[in-house]
Amino acid sequence: MSAKKRMRIALGLVAAGALALGLAACSGGNNDAGSGKDGGTSGDLTTVGFVAVGPEGAWREANEQNIQDTFTKDAGYDLKYAPATNLDQKSQIDAFTSFVDEGVDVILLSATEASGWEDSLKRAQEAEIPVILLDRGIEPDDDSLYITRIAPDNVEVAKEVGEWAAASFPDGGNYVVLEGPAGVGVVNERNKGFEEGLGDSSLNKVDAQTANWSTEEGKSVFETMLKANGNDIQFVFAQNDEMGLGAAQAAEEAGLKIGTDVKIATIDGTKNAMQALADGKLSYVHEYNPLFGETALDAVEKTLNGEDVDSYIVVPSQAFDSADAAKAALPDRKY
Repeated sequence: MSAKKRMRIALGLVAAGALALGLAACSGGNNDAGSGKDGGTSGDLTTVGFVAVGPEGAWREANEQNIQDTFTKDAGYDLKYAPATNLDQKSQIDAFTSFVDEGVDVILLSATEASGWEDSLKRAQEAEIPVILLDRGIEPDDDSLYITRIAPDNVEVAKEVGEWAAASFPDGGNYVVLEGPAGVGVVNERNKGFEEGLGDSSLNKVDAQTANWSTEEGKSVFETMLKANGNDIQFVFAQNDEMGLGAAQAAEEAGLKIGTDVKIATIDGTKNAMQALADGKLSYVHEYNPLFGETALDAVEKTLNGEDVDSYIVVPSQAFDSADAAKAALPDRKY
């Protein structure tokens, strides 16, 4: 029997025992408190420790706000939000350890870095505290140490970007990649998917550098790339919207026309990027849907009730490949 299965069974037994005690208490007829979550009193809340990333751009802000808006006291939860300090993994590990010591009911983890989590996850498992990964995975990926990962499929999303690029440049051309921070699993996943999508395309990769998810760094890095290559770059794959928007600024300042001289594709689908696509300042935007709070809530409730949960829950996301598509979608964008 796997460790994950044992944890679920143990949690199911705990829940069953709590329910039995609650029913016995109610049968006494002396409890005037209102009924709360799972038959408890109105003061009984499920405690959730959220080891978060914190400020990192529009996508992260939308995602973490959506989680906080979902796990509310009205829904029966006490969410303890712990963003990283300056994207530092040590601050996340410290927060994770504190949540284990505190004995929270469940931990939600959005990791700043993929590696280095084995000891923390094993400690949570020994304490019978289930862990659910939000967005980013871990490396090495041992799904016996967590219940599920909830995220769009980075590899598939980036693969669709690569396929679009290959189709858009049948005669080839030079391209560059603006990457997120080194050591983050999403960077590797998006590179892998993009290269799979390119296949045997004749596009020629001339450079790849990190721009740390930042508009400012995206602009400065692409400026340097343009100067180093005599403006002979026809395509930019920016691993997030902010870096792509920065590249667009650099391209325009260099006198390049976006869509004609250079095409720019991004991932995330924030309002700013969608507006830029509608205005012709980007060429392709693939959504990486951040609004999966309800999916996380369902996974938490199933876990605490001892029900099976898939080890990877893929959040559906769509692509926008034209200004018309962006204009049609903008009125309904929630982030």
